[in-house]
Amino acid sequence: MSSQTPERARKAVAGTAIRLTIPAKPEYITLCRLALTGLARTRPVGDEVLADLKLALTEAASNSVRHAYHEVGGQVEITYALHGDRLEIEVTDEGKGFEGNGRVGGEQELGELTEGGLGIAIIRAIADELELGSGANGRGSRLRFVKVLSG
Repeated sequence: MSSQTPERARKAVAGTAIRLTIPAKPEYITLCRLALTGLARTRPVGDEVLADLKLALTEAASNSVRHAYHEVGGQVEITYALHGDRLEIEVTDEGKGFEGNGRVGGEQELGELTEGGLGIAIIRAIADELELGSGANGRGSRLRFVKVLSG
């Protein structure tokens, strides 16, 4: 058991990044949500905001799992950065990736990245900021969203 007070724990986490790397398989998306829930315990985050963030994260991670690697397999990295007033979540992969024309592998519009075409629209509605693009060195994809947290 930690002797650290909740206030000290909040200060220790604020401004730090936590990275989680999972196999690009649907059954591992739950781990992304669990890590987010644990991080949210370090500061006051309302149940509704947390539920929205879990939904946005699930959509983002599902996009990478579904579209990045096809049958070959690979990894998805999720980075959580909790700052004093906001939470940043970035989901990256080294799979098929986004092309400059706003399509994934040249086949699907960004709004159609999940079944039913609502994934990006859902994230856009929940997040205060959304960035989509290529991953590091132009490989794969990168989806970053930010949610401003109240007091």
